[in-house]
Amino acid sequence: MALKAKVLYDFHSENPGEISIAENEVVTLFSEEELEGWLEGENSRGEAGLFPASYVEIIRDHITSNNNGFSLTQTKVQTSYTSSQPHRGFGAGSSSFHTSQGSDDDWDDEWDDSSPVANVPQGLSSSPPLHPVATSLPGRGSSQQQQAKSSATVGRNLNRFSTFVKSGGEAFLLGEASAFVKDGDRICVVMGKHGPEWQEDPYPFTCTIDDPTKQTKFKGMKSYMSYGLTPTHTNVQVNRRYKHFDWLYGRLVERFPVISVPHLPEKQATGRFEEDFLSKRRKGLIWWMNHMTSHPVLAHCDVFQHFLTCGADEKAWKQGKRKAERDELVGANFFLTISPPSVPLDLQEVESKIEGFKTFTKKMDENIIVVNTSINEFGRKQISGFKKEYQKVGQSFKLLAQAFELDQQVFSVGLNKAISYTGESYEAIGEYFADQPRQDLDLISDLLDIYKGHLANFPDIIHVQKGALTKVKDCPKKEGELHDRCNIISFATLAEIQHFHRTRVRDFRSQMQYHLRQQISFFQKITAKLEDALQIYDDDQ
Repeated sequence: MALKAKVLYDFHSENPGEISIAENEVVTLFSEEELEGWLEGENSRGEAGLFPASYVEIIRDHITSNNNGFSLTQTKVQTSYTSSQPHRGFGAGSSSFHTSQGSDDDWDDEWDDSSPVANVPQGLSSSPPLHPVATSLPGRGSSQQQQAKSSATVGRNLNRFSTFVKSGGEAFLLGEASAFVKDGDRICVVMGKHGPEWQEDPYPFTCTIDDPTKQTKFKGMKSYMSYGLTPTHTNVQVNRRYKHFDWLYGRLVERFPVISVPHLPEKQATGRFEEDFLSKRRKGLIWWMNHMTSHPVLAHCDVFQHFLTCGADEKAWKQGKRKAERDELVGANFFLTISPPSVPLDLQEVESKIEGFKTFTKKMDENIIVVNTSINEFGRKQISGFKKEYQKVGQSFKLLAQAFELDQQVFSVGLNKAISYTGESYEAIGEYFADQPRQDLDLISDLLDIYKGHLANFPDIIHVQKGALTKVKDCPKKEGELHDRCNIISFATLAEIQHFHRTRVRDFRSQMQYHLRQQISFFQKITAKLEDALQIYDDDQ
């Protein structure tokens, strides 16, 4: 006998492979097994596909009695959302969560604890969600169920690949977010000269990162690199490994769905102790740290401050780590922390700004690739081609000087030395060219790397905001009810865009100025070398 289910709430398909179902409709299930919160079946119109498991109740074969007489026993199927996104993972409505860009090796003892969620891959946990934001619909007959039924008519987008859902944006927009927000957790958006922006940081600070040092454990059987961090607001150094940065990154991405958390430099399985790799990684971490400490929101969040200030006290470190992993203000609940200006936004104007920014980021991303390719090619030419050509010319001059020495005329000695020195000068200039990319071009490449990460983040951030705008447009009867919450998402998104532009202008102005100064210094050094060679000819007269 085919397995049947009764539909509890309307669902309108929005993606290929989904089917629409209507309240009180009886559908046929192909299998009782869920696929990431979805069931596969056939509706009453004969259409086959996927629909949300939480929108139906499975009809069992046996009859049981209840207060109203007799009814079919029905088992509600709950749903959970998991993310396969490479850059952004969100906590709302998801199972136990751990975002990671990878670590260099196994966790230290200081990171091992009895937390049931520690290092559980997303979607594989058998325990309930760590942060139970109410994205799944409640049981029948409750007042909450009526609210969920009402919000269902708004038109949910429960595609498991939708960032709007995974971020918690939809749950917040439909009024399902619930958490206690302390005053210290409030994030203020203010109206600046050019639009919404994060409230200025009253206590700015920076953080230096020292060259890494090689450490060992297990009596020298295992090695790792440790970085000394010294924040200016404490002036106390703490030591962190790359995997500690990686753990922090995961927490931040989970906590802030509409903030662009800078990407960490890539990990490397082999050659982790090679000097060039360590130097490049440190430069990447310095850029990462600069972007973290200059962000008014990220710089002062609890988990980042714990990362910067907790020293060698293992107990305190574990307590802070567990607290961060049990943070309730993630996903949908994050938006509860936003305190927007009292001035309402024109959503049509917001949509126009978002579209303009989307076009900007696409163009910037394309041209970053062009610039990176060009400077990398130019750098390779300097390191190999230019160096080789200058050295070839230099050697030819030196050979000419050696030939002239065969004349053994007294009046020819000065000329011979001058030509030989000219050859040496050209060889030295070849070395200058080979060394120069490390002084300027590589630094531009490092800057482009951090911005490639930001540009990879923004499509998801924009998707959350556009999802909110779409819901408001699609539900004119509930527009007043949804408008305020859409305003909050829009204010936060526009504030983050404003911060991105300010940071971009600061970074690129500073880096291009530095690049040009280095280029001027470089060519002055070449000029000085050639003038020295020229002077020798004058001295010979």
